[in-house]
Amino acid sequence: MELTGRLTANATVSTLKDERQVVNFTIAINDYYKPKGSAEAKQFTQFVRCSYWKNTIVAQWLLKGKVVEISGRLFTSAYVSGDGEAKANLNALCKSIKVHSAGSKNENNSKLENTGGDISIKQPVFSGATGQEEGDIPF
Repeated sequence: MELTGRLTANATVSTLKDERQVVNFTIAINDYYKPKGSAEAKQFTQFVRCSYWKNTIVAQWLLKGKVVEISGRLFTSAYVSGDGEAKANLNALCKSIKVHSAGSKNENNSKLENTGGDISIKQPVFSGATGQEEGDIPF
């Protein structure tokens, strides 16, 4: 399954008891629909809790507000809240991550190397004098 959304917060790296590390982040996917017979569209946001197990170096590029495209397996987890209400979370076990960003002149446009996973950073390169894009370099 492939999903594209915006990061709701900076990614975090968690270390488990057995010393394995995982990158956790949440994306928000905005959507809308128009109910039949209605002139007004309804907007809603779906939140997806994501985890990436291959390499933690990607966490430095997963910053709040960035648009990411993930590929992986979706699953739900149901629970009962403290006030007795049944709830569920939509989760994704990410196989690959693409970070889509327009970048800025002040951002670090470093390459991702030796990541050991399927990670792609797409940021345009800016020239220092004019601020013009020189090209889109996939990493």
